[in-house]
Amino acid sequence: MRHLQTPLGDEVLSLKAGEMVTLSGTVYTARDEAHLRIMEDGFPFDPKGAVLYHCGPVVADNRIIVAGPTTSARMNRLTGFMLDAGIRGIIGKGGMSAEVRELLRARAVYFAFTGGCANLAAARMKYAGVHYPELGMAEAVWIIELDKLPLTVAMDAHGGDLFAVIEDHAHEVFQAMYPTSTTRI
Repeated sequence: MRHLQTPLGDEVLSLKAGEMVTLSGTVYTARDEAHLRIMEDGFPFDPKGAVLYHCGPVVADNRIIVAGPTTSARMNRLTGFMLDAGIRGIIGKGGMSAEVRELLRARAVYFAFTGGCANLAAARMKYAGVHYPELGMAEAVWIIELDKLPLTVAMDAHGGDLFAVIEDHAHEVFQAMYPTSTTRI
């Protein structure tokens, strides 16, 4: 298992979909509203080599209580400008679109973190600050220090995509069961 430290550099370009890693260093949470705010106002942090975590953590008394991932596909259309600015990693659940897979090529990776493991995530995190608190707890950009958070490379910088492989396999199984169906699952 490889250990990565933020800010990320070219080392992410050698990662392959399916590889397990741990990640330490600073990450920034960002959901829908945060993406839109950053698009309007610019980055409140240096995006070069940064990692975004699609997450709306529960924070109390400057402590991360729980911090499970949110569905990344909601941010598909808001990802290009993030990568253009130098973001090198995205953490989330459920994968992202084929368009994002192409945008990641030679630039960045998408890490999957299992939904339902919010306590595990929080055990590897420390509160380090917040941007845009007026957006509310779920939508603010939280600055979090990670200590060896376990992740899976789900989409790599070469077009590898675990979610696409699973979808294709599911379609093959469905077609074998229902050979006349044109439905794509």
